[in-house]
Amino acid sequence: MLRTLGRALAVLLAFAAMVLFAALLSRATLQPSQAAESLTHTNLRPGDSIRDYLEQPEVFAVVQQLGGNILLGVPFGVLLPVMAPQLRGFLKVTLCTAVVMLLVETVQGVWVTGRAFDVDDVLLNATGALLGYVLVGRRLSRAVHVPRRSAEA
Repeated sequence: MLRTLGRALAVLLAFAAMVLFAALLSRATLQPSQAAESLTHTNLRPGDSIRDYLEQPEVFAVVQQLGGNILLGVPFGVLLPVMAPQLRGFLKVTLCTAVVMLLVETVQGVWVTGRAFDVDDVLLNATGALLGYVLVGRRLSRAVHVPRRSAEA
């Protein structure tokens, strides 16, 4: 009974964290930027934006662009398997994150002024989710969703 209550509380907290993350994600990625309108361009070729970032002379700008996109995916890798244990697994977490971020990028490219679709952002976000899953999400999910055989032993 207490274990079930703890599990339900953990899932509820993960859900609340995901809702908060979704709000922050939408604020960070779906805000129009009139000033950047002339600077944005759509990227449909994997690796092009990453290559451009790596060629920048300022290391801080490179870290900000690449690291920021990777960090944006980490909460998916940590929270998805806790909220939904059926999404546990390297491939499932990565694909689910890629689909969500593909939708975000599509909305950016179609409807948000000063933003553009960039396939590299999707790849970096999915990489972040994979890292979050490997470093924290897998263990956290297993702690919350103990397999029945282990719980009975």
